[in-house]
Amino acid sequence: MTLSYRRLIPSVLLAALLAACAAPPKPDAAAAAPTAAPTTTAAATSAAAAYDFDMDVFHPVVARRGMVVSEQALASQAGLEMLKAGGNAVDAAVAVGFTLAVALPNAGNLGGGGFMMVHTADGRDVALDFREMAPGHASRDMYLDAQGKVVDGRSLFTHLAVGVPGSVAGLTHAQQRWGKLTLAQVMAPAIRLAERGYAVSQTLAETLDKTAKTMGQWPATRAVFWRNGQPLKQGDWLVQKDLAQSLRLIADQGAEVFYRGVIGQKIAAEMARHGGLITMQDLAQYRVVERAPIVGEYRGYRVVTMPPPSSGGIHLVQILNMMEGWPIGDWGAGSAQTIQHMAEAMKLAYADRSEYLGDTDFIKVPVAGLISKAYARSLAATIDAKRARPSSDIKPGKPQPYESDQTTHFSVADSAGNAVAVTYTLNTNFGSGIVADGTGILLNNEMDDFSAKPGVANVYGLIGGEANAIAPGKRPLSSMTPTLVMKDGRPWLVTGSPGGARIITTVLETVVDAIDFRMNPAEAAATPRFHHQWWPDQLRVEKGLSPDTLALLRSYGQHVAVMPTMGRTQTIQIRDGAMYGAADPRNPDGAAAGW
Repeated sequence: MTLSYRRLIPSVLLAALLAACAAPPKPDAAAAAPTAAPTTTAAATSAAAAYDFDMDVFHPVVARRGMVVSEQALASQAGLEMLKAGGNAVDAAVAVGFTLAVALPNAGNLGGGGFMMVHTADGRDVALDFREMAPGHASRDMYLDAQGKVVDGRSLFTHLAVGVPGSVAGLTHAQQRWGKLTLAQVMAPAIRLAERGYAVSQTLAETLDKTAKTMGQWPATRAVFWRNGQPLKQGDWLVQKDLAQSLRLIADQGAEVFYRGVIGQKIAAEMARHGGLITMQDLAQYRVVERAPIVGEYRGYRVVTMPPPSSGGIHLVQILNMMEGWPIGDWGAGSAQTIQHMAEAMKLAYADRSEYLGDTDFIKVPVAGLISKAYARSLAATIDAKRARPSSDIKPGKPQPYESDQTTHFSVADSAGNAVAVTYTLNTNFGSGIVADGTGILLNNEMDDFSAKPGVANVYGLIGGEANAIAPGKRPLSSMTPTLVMKDGRPWLVTGSPGGARIITTVLETVVDAIDFRMNPAEAAATPRFHHQWWPDQLRVEKGLSPDTLALLRSYGQHVAVMPTMGRTQTIQIRDGAMYGAADPRNPDGAAAGW
């Protein structure tokens, strides 16, 4: 007979027995956890403090006498060399600009143009415009066929794409106006590097490979960047003898040789052989312009940035004005709430960009209205915290009543109080891909930044209107946003980025990361970025945002797309008697160099 213990033992006792068997043994009273917090000796507390003192996850380079940050370590070292030789931040910046033409040929340049923000030690802020200009024979419909349609590629990869370059005029002007050293001194590192050469990095090799089709059609380009019928590979030695000679001529004779001398003659001859428009007269008539900066206030900081023909400064300040009423420091970096609000503000700013921005020498831009805090409040009031407004519902605003990827950036600061932010460009990687024969100089394709036809997007997907139509002598609209942030009247942040249409939002997020989220430059550079430019109706994000955040944004109606990286900031923060520099990790060739 089989016995059942359940029948012999009362159910209550059985339950208690089973529970006792399942439960862990009761600890001895002496070993029980203390009811009060344990005490710690002073020595143990002191030892622990050595490990728990730093909140920073990423660390910038720290220096006290000077800092140079660029996308190429060789160029950063050239700038640092000038500081150590007794030069100031402008000397260093000019050295970096010329050296990048050698070491970063896809974006650094002599044959392009750009913008420079300068803060001098005596407190002056100047926006230096050395943007390219349309040749004298340029016309409004030069990129249209007989049916009025845009001819694919004509504004990008032909001699008709080239605007009159401004970089040489801009860099030499800055050197003469604010530098301490001679032009020959600051150009010496670039000449030396072009003559001796350097090993092609993986980044440069990959960029050459991706642009082989457009660059490979020009013999003078292949002579510099090709070996054995193929683009240079990683580790190949790049020597640029013709470019070294052009640099040496500029160092000896100044900008005159580029715009009225032998270099200009070679550029004009290149144009004439291939149906381009630039003549010696166009080159001789080129002028740099010193402009008053766009100035805004954000949470007690003064934002000093680039005016038209850059759209960057106006829309940076416009978006910051919209954001000022939001407690995003409490919402947190990378939160769905922060991104939703900022993305909606971006849409509104880019819609205004399409309508109102252009060269102020040719059109009236309602600057005061666009950067008015009252106008920003009226725009911010239309933003819904839980609903993305379709781009098709957004039209350019009415600011008038409120009236009263290829570019590179570098930043420099010195201990005297000078600070320089420079963004300059060939437009796309290697510009037109055309080297002017006998000069070693790559030429821009900046004419694509004009509106070839109102309503038709350019290479960056940006839509322009009549304000940015082509006209002789006009400067094309840009997104470049070299920026200085001032605190108590002194430079606090020096920053900028390449990135085409995404420059404005990249600089915006860098400023916000520093002010609202108190990140150092290295942390800000490592933070995932996001971007909306109105059209296309797409919230572009980098990898690294949490799936929960992306799901929330999609539930609001945002068309989220995880896409390749955006921007490559080069940033210096000045505080507590030190300079903190960080080159964006998105380009491994970059470096911050300080002393």
